[in-house]
Amino acid sequence: MVLFKRKPVRFLPAAEIEDENAEVWHIPQTGEVFTSYDSYLDRMDFYKQRRFNDQITGHSGLTFFEALKSELAGGKEVEASFPEALKGPILRKVQFQTVSRLDNLVDQIYDEFKHDYYPGEEVTVTMKGGDRAHGLVRDKTTFGPRALPDGSHSLPTTRYLVDLKDSDEETIVTDEHICRDRGIFTKAMLRSFIKKTVTRDAWNGAPWLVKHDYASQYHIDTRVPPHLRYDTKVMERKQLQAQKRAHTHHDTNSHDLIPALQSGPVRLPELKPAPKSKAKPGLHGSGSKGLKWPLNMPVHGGNPFSSPSDYGIQAPAQREPTPPPPPPPPPKYPIEDLQLEPRDDRKRPPLKFLCRDPPAKVENDDAIQDDFSDNINMESIGPLLETWDTLNVYCEVFKLDSFTFDDYVEALCVASEKVPIQLIDEIHCSVLKILVDSEADGGKVRINLPEVEEEDSEEEEDEDASTLPTPEPEVKPGRRATRSSLAKAEAERLAAEAAAAEKESEEETKHRAEQLLEDYDWIEHLRKRDFSNGGWERILVGLLHQLSENERQHDVCEELLHLLVPAGIDATQETVKQRYAELDVNQRVKILQIICMLTTETKAMRGYMEDCSETMTAYRKERIEWQRQRKQAIEDLRQLNEQKKILLPDNMPPSPPKEEDGDVKMAEPDDSIMSREADGEETEEDPSTRKRRRPLTAKQRKQEEEQALKKEKEKVAKMAKTPKPPAQSKQFIKLLKDIQKKEDIMKNCEEEIAVIENDLREADCPRTRVLGKDRFWNRYYWFERNGMPYGGLPDSSTASADYANGLIWVQGPDELEREGYIDLPADLQEEYKAKFNMTVPERKAMEESNTSVFNAHQWGYISEPEHVDELIKWLDPRGFNELKLRKELLAFKEKIAKHMQSRKTYLSAEEENDKKEENQKRMSTRIRDKTPDTSNYRSLQWENTTALEELGHLHSDPPPPPRSRKQTRKREAVNDAPAPAPAAKTRRR
Repeated sequence: MVLFKRKPVRFLPAAEIEDENAEVWHIPQTGEVFTSYDSYLDRMDFYKQRRFNDQITGHSGLTFFEALKSELAGGKEVEASFPEALKGPILRKVQFQTVSRLDNLVDQIYDEFKHDYYPGEEVTVTMKGGDRAHGLVRDKTTFGPRALPDGSHSLPTTRYLVDLKDSDEETIVTDEHICRDRGIFTKAMLRSFIKKTVTRDAWNGAPWLVKHDYASQYHIDTRVPPHLRYDTKVMERKQLQAQKRAHTHHDTNSHDLIPALQSGPVRLPELKPAPKSKAKPGLHGSGSKGLKWPLNMPVHGGNPFSSPSDYGIQAPAQREPTPPPPPPPPPKYPIEDLQLEPRDDRKRPPLKFLCRDPPAKVENDDAIQDDFSDNINMESIGPLLETWDTLNVYCEVFKLDSFTFDDYVEALCVASEKVPIQLIDEIHCSVLKILVDSEADGGKVRINLPEVEEEDSEEEEDEDASTLPTPEPEVKPGRRATRSSLAKAEAERLAAEAAAAEKESEEETKHRAEQLLEDYDWIEHLRKRDFSNGGWERILVGLLHQLSENERQHDVCEELLHLLVPAGIDATQETVKQRYAELDVNQRVKILQIICMLTTETKAMRGYMEDCSETMTAYRKERIEWQRQRKQAIEDLRQLNEQKKILLPDNMPPSPPKEEDGDVKMAEPDDSIMSREADGEETEEDPSTRKRRRPLTAKQRKQEEEQALKKEKEKVAKMAKTPKPPAQSKQFIKLLKDIQKKEDIMKNCEEEIAVIENDLREADCPRTRVLGKDRFWNRYYWFERNGMPYGGLPDSSTASADYANGLIWVQGPDELEREGYIDLPADLQEEYKAKFNMTVPERKAMEESNTSVFNAHQWGYISEPEHVDELIKWLDPRGFNELKLRKELLAFKEKIAKHMQSRKTYLSAEEENDKKEENQKRMSTRIRDKTPDTSNYRSLQWENTTALEELGHLHSDPPPPPRSRKQTRKREAVNDAPAPAPAAKTRRR
């Protein structure tokens, strides 16, 4: 049945045609007939819309005819593949089911028929020896539960008579030794079969009904029970609503009795004498007249008072206090975070800032901030994190060792001509290599570069044009030239020439990139990997100069070129190297951000992402398999534990025997100790007393031997007295071993799943995952969350640091979030203040300890392990944002705290080394010239071992020349000796 907007397509009724000779139009697929061509075209336009769905396969975005064709093909496939023996029983079970969702119905039917087999099914039988044989179910017999001697009942059992195909024998088996082949009966097949054979009306509570063709084929009753019909359901709803209204009406009458009486005269019911009968004693009070009834008892079908004379007396007794209105229902959490009431007893841990212009003044005790924060602008924090994350996530593409964020910041801050740092050179060279292939690989440019206008070609074209004879211009009739008009034209020409000359001089005074790149093809030198002696800096100038032709990057590239090749100095490769060494961290990170963004266009980067995506798919399949094994092991373990409970009473160890009542023997001091102390036996523990001790006498030695013999006899007697536990049965021992095996299997599955989960996390590299947002829409990042090992590459040169970033970074809200949730209009702020007695900015300042970030360009961080717990306590799980953030923080809490502590240990060790070296320097009294001490910088310990192992040299060094083949026999023998293979670089721990 083809669906349109999730409803079956209804065909038009047959048209009445009076004239049999009239022209009609027919749609064969639907059988519809039209008497006008316009109505036929309208219907065909409707059918040709790509808005139809195939109900069986679920395909959408089809025309009606494509969906009908797909549905017919899918129906035939379902008919052919679904087991014939199951069709009738399943349809009988589905008939008149009231489960609303198809998914739930499929799950229910599948669970019921998964281990149930019917005559005519092809099955696999497990024989006694463990062999498997194919067979056909001939008969099925079900036995109900039996009463056991202990009063319990056994489970119902089913036996199947199966014809074995290979041996032409028959065997009787239970459902434990029989199964279907894989793929014969699945949820997907069952879902498609039910979709094809069953229908259901659109009203709530409608039953599933087997289609008439299948109902007649499998002899299924189609008479709907009365309680499942639509009219019955409607009547039930009406009766329920009437009862509710009547109940509400009576309650209103009882509560509004007195106001109704006071509002005016009320017509009283006619009172008829009661039939004469003997009144029961105590039924009516003495001296009272009229009708009586208990207070608060609802009266049905009459006015609740008897006579006018009773009105004045009984009215006060009948009055009840008006109940208070019901309280508003409690809110259903989670809700919007800022709609939760503020709490002044909990505050977010204070943020720290790695810049010289923080949005709030705070006292930081972070070593790296104290050293380098005065050099960094707040606007550079985002690019710093972006470039560090890119270089570490894709370090396998760049062939770089991973490095910590602190070393990265330090290297960008302190690198200079006097303090060369390998990390800076390797980063630039490795990224530039990705942009253009080497000569050996074809030298292809992997990025889109804007075209640069070449002045040489323009000059050549001008020269060629000047050699050609210029045709005389046609004389156009015009005004008569006057002296004033000629002067005006000359002035305009001179002004234009002056403007062009001024523009050229401005460009020349701004920077001298063109002079540096004259007769220098930076792409060709990049192909040759000419990086040494200022080579990569000159290539970088060429790249920036070409990118400046792009309007979006023009300003930033021109700013950097003005710093690298200013107009006041000679534009040479050596001066460019010197100028780059003088750049500060903010300018260097701008350059790195530009070239790192270019790498996202390259084939190497995109290929790595695709490989990671395929790897993640394989990991997910592997994880599903391990999860299936774990689930099976849990089920097997549950069954084994149930068997253990049954066998345990017969295999229990005896309870320890009670000690006989008698005199309690007081503990006496050890005779041997007393004798040692008295006789002065030498011991190793107290050598100072050796001189005062005397040797044992023969009598004392004999007494000691008797005491030892007596204790040995008592010990043997006690062991003989203790009853031995009964020998456990072989079945119970085997059961215990099976339980231990299943527990080991389950533990192994969990370990494998944990490893795969970690591999999935590391392979998830396309984007940086955010931990979540808080109530003020600040974003929280832990960059080790995905794409890299927790502690960096385990075989990196700085792997001993055991952390990568080691911080939780907090980014302010973006512009839309700030305007929509924080800086509200005045009327909304007043409304919020009336509700919570403060505005949203006031609440933000109070709850964030006055260390806030206000926009997406501002970043703060949390570095203390104990602050992670405080942050989790501050988050309120009743809010949408903080519920998700809290869940992520709890999942990674231990890892975050561990690597924060590793960072503190790494930085504090360097501080201690610095203090020791300073103390040693103070001891020297000789006056020396001040030279920069480079031994204190952590970033100098980093070495690109990945490039050395994979390439044989650093990125910034030229490849070594090929070795001469003229070697002595001794050298050849040494070189031929097998060397241990280097460990492959991997990010897996």
